Amino acid sequence: MNSAMPTVSKTRSFSTVFLIEMWERFGYYGMQALIIYYMVQRLGFQDTPANLTWSAAAALIYVSPAIGGWVGDKFFGTRHTMLLGAVVLAVGYALMVVPAHSSMFLFVALGVIVVGNGLFKANAGNLVRKIYEGDDAKIDAAFTLYYMAVNIGSTFSMLLTPVIKNYFNAPYNGQLAWLPNASSLFGDGLGWHMAFAVCCVGLLVGLGNYAVMRHTLSHIGSEPDHQPFKFWKLLAVLAGGVVVVVISTIILRYGTVAKVFVYTAGACVLAIFAWLITKSESRERPGLIIALILVVETVFFFIFYQQMSTSLNLFALRDVDPAFRLFGAHLFNWDPAQFQALNPLWIFALSPILAFTYTHFAKRGKDLSIAAKFAFGFLAVAVGFFIYGAAGHFTTEPGKTSQWIMVGGYGFGSLGELLTSGLGLAFVARYVPARMGGFMMGAYFVASGVAQYLGGIVASFASVPETITDPVQMMPIYTRLFNWLGVAGVACTIIALAVLPLIRGLDKAHATYAGYADLPDSAKGMPTAASEQ
Repeated sequence: MNSAMPTVSKTRSFSTVFLIEMWERFGYYGMQALIIYYMVQRLGFQDTPANLTWSAAAALIYVSPAIGGWVGDKFFGTRHTMLLGAVVLAVGYALMVVPAHSSMFLFVALGVIVVGNGLFKANAGNLVRKIYEGDDAKIDAAFTLYYMAVNIGSTFSMLLTPVIKNYFNAPYNGQLAWLPNASSLFGDGLGWHMAFAVCCVGLLVGLGNYAVMRHTLSHIGSEPDHQPFKFWKLLAVLAGGVVVVVISTIILRYGTVAKVFVYTAGACVLAIFAWLITKSESRERPGLIIALILVVETVFFFIFYQQMSTSLNLFALRDVDPAFRLFGAHLFNWDPAQFQALNPLWIFALSPILAFTYTHFAKRGKDLSIAAKFAFGFLAVAVGFFIYGAAGHFTTEPGKTSQWIMVGGYGFGSLGELLTSGLGLAFVARYVPARMGGFMMGAYFVASGVAQYLGGIVASFASVPETITDPVQMMPIYTRLFNWLGVAGVACTIIALAVLPLIRGLDKAHATYAGYADLPDSAKGMPTAASEQ
């Protein structure tokens, strides 16, 4: 007689995924906070190669879950693939701990991180969907909390890893005294590798937590998760991962290959849209065309977003006063890399305010349309960049602007993120025919990955020549770019507003079609089943 399997609450299952996601994001954003500085200050990259290398890696990281999601659903199992992804990510961060001082070694480590992220990211989200499958009332709340896991992990890591880096990069005074030859191995760069080690430890903690709570997910997963484990499938996934690492390394190593890869991907996205629009029915085309417009606008958003880890990061390093002051009183100092933590901190602060605002308007039948949210979002992004562009007017000393410039700029940028991020997907789900959903979702993610690389190209317009070392001369280079980005944000706002009447018309057409479709055949003037008999 088989004993019944003990019931596990959905909340406990969700908490297992929540925690491993939090620690995975802890590792990723801790690395992101330092990666540009590591390339420029430790490996001797110039601004443009550093921006383009990281942006190409970000593009690959963003696109790779499309492959990882398929592996989890159809081949290796959602749960198994997520777990393997976490292990591969830990290996990737561990490789960055090695004091190789080599750009090629960095490319390989980033390639491993691309593979790990691809295996982990899509499947962790899919597990949340599977936990609450059929429970629409709870799934939205679950994903809201899941998004909080991302922000919790990123906030703590982006505040912590720069501190770790600074402490161990200080003149050697007994740090890691227990490690033989630590000073000769790492020189004055020990801190970089200790910070990356913290990222690796984050993944190990997440894996340890999963090991303790794994029984809460034993009944959750895709079909391959519930079949007997097959070792050859693990070897096949690992072999495929090695191939992806090699391809990623080549793309990161050779800028021309990266450009060809990105531009080809972008051309494929446009070709998919053109093909779908051409093959669609006449009543479906307006929705597809507007979806294309808003997806392109989402690409622009990710170009703006990518500045946080590229141009804004280098601007904080060179032209921002590290001292927080209020009414002339010194409060504390921040490391330049910590400014990226302002993004999740503002997300925490603004999310409940925005949720209240949406509810307030919805109760009065005045809920904002997607295009209106796009418009306000891009306007907020534009204001943020104009704040950065005004940095030269708020200096505390020659070439150094007030930290409050960064606080204000990140505040408006985060508001723009809340208003625009994910709305492209929402529009696809709402207006694109279900039979085209898979193609369109894939196109959206590829386009977003392309935008990461384009963001690096845009950031490179503010590359500081090697001959310029004076912050006073650097300031105009950055502020010029930020002001142009503000202008681009205004242009996106105008486009979103122009699309607004089209969307209202589309809504009416959908409502009319849906109402017509729901009418009985007799009301449509069509023969009824009774009359045919």
